[in-house]
Amino acid sequence: MKLVVDASVALKWFFADRDAESDTASATAILDRFAAGEIALVAPCHFQAEVCAVLTREAPAAMLRHLARLIDLSIPVVDDAPTIARAMRLSNELGHHLFDTLYHAVALEEDATLVTADRRYLTKAGGRGNIADLATWESR
Repeated sequence: MKLVVDASVALKWFFADRDAESDTASATAILDRFAAGEIALVAPCHFQAEVCAVLTREAPAAMLRHLARLIDLSIPVVDDAPTIARAMRLSNELGHHLFDTLYHAVALEEDATLVTADRRYLTKAGGRGNIADLATWESR
């Protein structure tokens, strides 16, 4: 099984101890299954930068430690022209930011599933396939 997790999911790996953070158990389960070799993860070219932007703002004291942890995961990046073109088409068709559609395009091009906690994007793009809500992920 191959998954793409967007920043809304990956950030839960770093903020699991926050009381207001929902669905951290599901996000952590994905990370644990990846670490155990049970699933593969792939990401778009901006994944680390997007996650790090939030870590810098929300956890400045721990940001470099979190960066090291993120890099250690060695999640393969997909940044080929067909994937980027697909993301551009999705962005245009859905009227949604390219950074979000890049995650989805990677899932579509790599025969993977995008797992997201971004309900706004899920509502817009759910009918396009290869996308799942983190809140119901563990039930799969």
